Amino acid sequence: MRIHETPLPGVLLLEPTVHRDDRGAFVETFSLARYEAAGIRGPFLQDNQSTSCKGALRGLHFQNPRAQGKLVGVAAGKVFDVAVDLRVGSATFGKWYGATLSAENGRQLWVPPGFAHGFLSLADATVFLYKCTDTYAPGTEGSLLWNDPSVGIEWPLSETGLLEPLLSVKDAAAPLLKDIPKEKLF
Repeated sequence: MRIHETPLPGVLLLEPTVHRDDRGAFVETFSLARYEAAGIRGPFLQDNQSTSCKGALRGLHFQNPRAQGKLVGVAAGKVFDVAVDLRVGSATFGKWYGATLSAENGRQLWVPPGFAHGFLSLADATVFLYKCTDTYAPGTEGSLLWNDPSVGIEWPLSETGLLEPLLSVKDAAAPLLKDIPKEKLF
């Protein structure tokens, strides 16, 4: 497995070894010892899976308290995955990092607690996997508007053929970073 540090301290882009042959492919998506050696610490308490159509944007989500670290990847399809630093006082507060994750490239992203997370589906029937360090706690959830100009995420909407992403009602109404109550930030 290759491990790449990103411009956001703590966020890691992981490239597990994908073994391919005429039958298809095999990849080990998690090994406790290997991931702990990379600095990814659990325990992992909940796994999630979502299916999205091309152009669906999920996020940008976080929980505080009960912050979740998320090890994410794609079982089918392709996404542009994003982490935004919400750690007040961090040198990278309000900055973002994005990477293309797909079933083909086998990449994963480690998003530690203290970051908002979201993705744009770049293919129909995309299956997205989350391994989380805490369980979902509805009373602690928060969100950040996907197109907050102060954050400036460069979503590859042109790859979807849409001018605007498909959003949930909740995600469309998410606040700007400047409007998130300080006690919700990290």
